[in-house]
Amino acid sequence: MTLEEFIRDAAEQMAAKGLHFGHGTDNALDEACWLASAALGLPPDFSAEAFAAVLDPDQLGRCRTLLRERIDSRKPLAYLLGEAWLAGLSFEVNESVLVPRSPLAELIVDGFEPWLSAEQLKRAVDVGTGSGCLAVALAVHWPQLSVDALDLCPKAVALARRNAERHAVADRVRCLQSDLLSAVAGERYDLILANPPYVPEASMQDLPAEYRHEPQLGLVAGDDGLDLVRRLLIDAPDHLTEQGILVCEVGEAAEALEVLIGGVCELAWLEFAQGGDGVFLLDHAACRAAATYLESLR
Repeated sequence: MTLEEFIRDAAEQMAAKGLHFGHGTDNALDEACWLASAALGLPPDFSAEAFAAVLDPDQLGRCRTLLRERIDSRKPLAYLLGEAWLAGLSFEVNESVLVPRSPLAELIVDGFEPWLSAEQLKRAVDVGTGSGCLAVALAVHWPQLSVDALDLCPKAVALARRNAERHAVADRVRCLQSDLLSAVAGERYDLILANPPYVPEASMQDLPAEYRHEPQLGLVAGDDGLDLVRRLLIDAPDHLTEQGILVCEVGEAAEALEVLIGGVCELAWLEFAQGGDGVFLLDHAACRAAATYLESLR
């Protein structure tokens, strides 16, 4: 069997079993390519010539074992491998953190202009850092940047530190246990980046099985998905520099957020060339307006 034949067969099997693809890939064929490359020790972007390679019995056995585990367990492939990719970088992952997959990676690679120039970007904080993927990617792609990586879960903080060390940016990425921004009182940043939990409780039961292997602490956020976003918006102005911006992913809670604060400040909803939505941007003044309004509702 050639590599191409295995990949096509694996994709057909995964699709037939109703697997969900949303943790690094969005279709069965790409998932099968990733699975095979990992089993065979190939780079994820292996060359087209490799498809014609004939697999020996040991190689085929490794591929089939991993495929069977993916189908039987319904775990995201990243958990089975202990590795995920984001912004062109590999990260250690485990079931104490969400699998890296945020469209925010596109901003990290391409930059934050016209809202924030490279010259203005000196300090950043990643709220709810999980594996540390966004914080580490920021430090790798922006060598002038100092980044704080915050997470409530101690295991996530430890994992984020390992990933900072993995990419040799531990001297510029400070990993702290923190309930949102509580551990950095008095600190101000040019960029607050956040991918907090935003799944409404009612939606949890409808998620595919793959998502149930992820920590609920990183997914669910109250009736409308905005429990943590409300708190973040109230605290954000006191942590932004005058030219600073908040960029936050809220996914399916986007409509609820627009209803909540769309009348008091203008939410800039970002578009991504590689797909993804539900990401908003606010400058310092808009953050202050949102915070003042939300405080009045308490």
